[in-house]
Amino acid sequence: MTLQAVSEILQCEVLCGEDQLFIDIQTVVASDGMSEILAFAKSDELMITGLTNIQSIRTADIAGVSAVIYCRGKRPDENVIEFAKRKNIPVLVTKMVMFDICGILYARGLKGVS
Repeated sequence: MTLQAVSEILQCEVLCGEDQLFIDIQTVVASDGMSEILAFAKSDELMITGLTNIQSIRTADIAGVSAVIYCRGKRPDENVIEFAKRKNIPVLVTKMVMFDICGILYARGLKGVS
C-alpha cells in the first residue's frame, strides 16, 4: 500500500514530504515510547506516534522508518517539520487515535513487526 493510500484512509494532512507519497508501506510500528520504536522498528516501516517533539524524528531517522504519522491530532512544531525535511522523512497528521489507526491498517493488510 502506498503512503498516499494510507494518508487517504486515515484522513491525514501531509505536513512535509508530499513528493514521497508513492512510498510502499508494508509494515507499521506504533508507540509513544521511542525506546520501543528503536528496539522493534525495521527499515522502511511506517511509524505511528503521538510524541511530537524532535526526538520522534531523530528516532525515525535512526530506525530508518519511511514516514511518520502523528495521531490524536497532535502537531509537531515548525522546528520538527524542518528537521524531518532535512532528514527526508515524510510527516503526516491525523485526528484518529493510535488504536483505531492500527486496526484500520491491519484490516487493510498491513502488518506489525514480527
